[in-house]
Amino acid sequence: MAQKTIAGVNLEVTDEGYIVDSSKWNEEVAKEIAKEENIELTDKHFEVIKFIRDNVDAGLTIRKIGKSGIVDIKGFYDLFPGGPLKISTKIAGIKKPASCV
Repeated sequence: MAQKTIAGVNLEVTDEGYIVDSSKWNEEVAKEIAKEENIELTDKHFEVIKFIRDNVDAGLTIRKIGKSGIVDIKGFYDLFPGGPLKISTKIAGIKKPASCV
């Protein structure tokens, strides 16, 4: 665990950069984390992030997000290239899903 200031918020993060206390997350924090991942967030990104945050306890998978009605699986990969579930959950300020290695 490490301390990191993101968008003016002092946060505890894991070695992989996931926020430990998701209640300290906000959209400005999301934008900063996304910038580190070379992603410029759009309204569609935020729709997916809201779905992720609202369904954090539901056992998130790429397939579940693909069936969300917000974005299909290809679209999910387009929004968060290089590991969509891993990157999107980091930006959403939640713990890394068990299904991500």
